[in-house]
Order: sequence, then C-alpha cells, then structure tokens
Amino acid sequence: MAQRHLDPTQPAATAPPPHPTSASAGTGTSAGATARGDAGAGPRADADTDALVGYLRAQATEFLRALRRHRESGTGAGTVPATGPATGAGTGPGARKGAGAGAGAGTHAGAATRTGAGTHAGANGAYGGPDRAAPPADDVDAARALRRAARRISATLHTFQPLLDADWAEEMRPELAWLSGTLAMEHAYASRLERLLQALHRLSGSTAFPAPRPVGRSTVTTTVPPGVSAVPSVPAAAQPASANRGNLTVGAAKAGALLDRQLTLARTRAHSTALQALGSSRFHAVADKVALLASEVPLSSTGRGAAAAPRPDTAPVDLRPLATAAQERLTDAVAALPLVTAGSPYNAEALVHGLSPDPAPHPQDAPWHQVRLLLRLHRYALEALAGAAAGDVDDGTDVRLLAAGEALNRHRDAAEAAAAAAQAARTPRIAPATAYALGVLHADQRHEVEAARYAFQHSWRKEPIRLP
Repeated sequence: MAQRHLDPTQPAATAPPPHPTSASAGTGTSAGATARGDAGAGPRADADTDALVGYLRAQATEFLRALRRHRESGTGAGTVPATGPATGAGTGPGARKGAGAGAGAGTHAGAATRTGAGTHAGANGAYGGPDRAAPPADDVDAARALRRAARRISATLHTFQPLLDADWAEEMRPELAWLSGTLAMEHAYASRLERLLQALHRLSGSTAFPAPRPVGRSTVTTTVPPGVSAVPSVPAAAQPASANRGNLTVGAAKAGALLDRQLTLARTRAHSTALQALGSSRFHAVADKVALLASEVPLSSTGRGAAAAPRPDTAPVDLRPLATAAQERLTDAVAALPLVTAGSPYNAEALVHGLSPDPAPHPQDAPWHQVRLLLRLHRYALEALAGAAAGDVDDGTDVRLLAAGEALNRHRDAAEAAAAAAQAARTPRIAPATAYALGVLHADQRHEVEAARYAFQHSWRKEPIRLP
C-alpha cells in the first residue's frame, strides 16, 4: 500500500499544516518547530492539545529528516533514476529533484530509507563497499538523531496517552522502543569496551592509552542483502582500540584481550542485527506510521474536542496535569532511593553482593535505572509543554535535571561495564592473573557506580536553575 511521505526539508512541498505552531511535514520550517540550527521556540502560554500536536509532528519530522540523512550518508551518488512518476503529498514544483529529493516523498513507507531516485540506501551491495566513502560521523549522527526522535515520540505517547488514540499509541510505543534499542546496541558495546580498556590502563598506572582502531567500513565484513539500508557504524574516533599492552601486566593484558574479543564479537552481532532490522518490514511499518504522524496526529475523543474550534462554554484541555503526574512519579521513585547513603562518599554500598555467583545484574541498580527512565519522561514532558523544536532539546531545560540525567547515564554505563567484566571473569580456564585483573576492574566500575550515585544526589538536592 502506498503511503504519503512528506519531505521535511523540501521547501517546494505544499502540504499546509493544520495548526500554525506545529511542524510542517512538508516544509520543515513552520513557526512551532524550526530546522536544526534555528532558534528554538520559547515556552508556550497555551500548553494545550495544539502544543502536543505540534511537538509530536516536530519530532516525527525530525525522525524523517534523520532517516534521509542516514540514507544519504550510506548511499553513493550514482543511483539508478526512478522509472515512474512520484505520487503523494509533495506535488509542488521541484518536489522531486534527482537523487536528493525528500525523505521518500510520495513513495512506499519503507521508502523513507530509499533515495529520491527510487533505490534503496543499501542497494549498491555489501556494506562499506569500495565504491562508497561516506563519512562515518554522518552515519552516527543520523542514527543518534533517529534514536533521539524515536525516544521522544515514544515518551510523549506514554505521558499524554489520554489525549491520543489509545490503540494507536499502544501499538506505536513498543515499536519505537524496539527501533531505538536496536540502533543503540552497537554503540553501547563499543563504548563499553573503550571504557574498560581505559580503566585497565588507568589501574595499571600506564600513561599510554589505547589509540583509536578503525572499525566499521574497514573491518566489518557483513554483507548487506539487496534493498537493505546500511546501518550507521561508530566512527573511528569513537572506537575502542586494542590496548598497547606493552605497559600492562600479563594479567591486565590478557584481560584486555579477552574483553576485546567478547565485546567486539557482541558489537559485530549488534551491527548485523541492526542491518536486518533496518531492512525488515517491521521497520518499514514504523516509518509508515511516523510519516503519517508528521501530517496528522491521531487524537482521542477528548483530544479531538480540545483541538477543534473551542466553544465559549468549553475549556481547552491542559497538558500540565499529565506532565505533573509524570513529575510525581519521578519524585516518588527518587524518594525511594537511598540518597542518604549515596550522599556519603566512599560508602562502598555499590560493592555489596560483588562476589555473588548470580550472573544477573545487581538488584540494587534497578531502582536507579528506573529513575533514569522516569527522569527522561519528565524532561520530554517539559519539552512538550514548552513547545521545544525538534533540534533544541536542551533549551530552557532545568540545569539540575540535565546534571542528574548525566549522572544516571554514567551510573548505567558503569554498571553495565562492571557486569561485562564479571561475565568475562566467568570464562572457563582463564589464568589466575587474568581473573584477578578482571576482579579489580569489576570493583573499579562498581566504585564508578557509587560515584555516579553521589553525583546524582548532589545535583538533585540543588535548587532548580533554568538555562537562559
């Protein structure tokens, strides 16, 4: 079934927005959501359904724009011209100009990953072929923007679900979470390996840190089936390196080699999984729905009544009670955390159960991870209230929330790195010196968990400060 894909970057597309403050899916330059780099919208005095519609459409437009950037960074210039005329919403002059046309304007939903000329982004053969030299940083930025937009759409559907079509929202949320999680895995494994190797050098007193090792197009040999879009790989500058183990002890060097093997294998598998996901019908269905969201937001009967022309005796639906409910959930979750213990430096609480034979994650980490997710929901709800543009995610955000979120991100990274070290230490028939080095590494990362908790409670207890 052909769906109408609106080009978020083509000024010639003429699909008008239903509300003057919402992001136009056809132009991407409306007053409510400007393109990346423009000034963000200020706080809105009317935080009603129109603000919610504008925010969702802005994020959907950003999703399509990131999808186009990913397509262009993963496709060579020499693509086959389209054999048929374009159909759909982009009907203005110049709506389709060669291979650089809009994000699948007027083509099938999966065509958000296609070039404007009608070919798939991965149609040139194997990923990273010699005939393409797209900068890896562009791929990573596009993947990051895709994940960012998907997270914000999913969180908004969760927080403001009473104003949206319930069946549609329940169907969209897990699909967006699947997409964001799948695209994040490769980068997570690469960052985890880099973190652990640097910690090994730091703990060994070595001044020589690992140099970046080129990966991705030069080392990944995964073959992309015809018609599958290439997944963005992590740029060389962000890649973990094989440690210069001349300055390490034998145990630390072998521990680094073991972690390198295990996490590089996991990253390669995550890369293949993302390739398959971006070429699947499931991903094309998600792109379909996001493209439709850029032009029309499915509202519930309550939301539709508020979005329609208000009558004198009808008050508009305010978004603030739903956003306040998200804040209250966050406050309750934070109140359940052991902040008094976390506020004491070197309390060693994070090391409890460090020698447990259970390979499951630390049970004490789960409440902190939950607070991290609730904090993200709260931040995104504030963005929707403020009518923030798709690219201006930090404008007007409470500095305290930003610092708390960064601390919880460090907490998650350290906890996952500690779990990776513990998993490597369970490898059969490793040398005692290797196991000892991995144990020291595990303890170091648990201390990082403790430090992140201390930083969170320190930032959370501060008075709210708004960015100018």
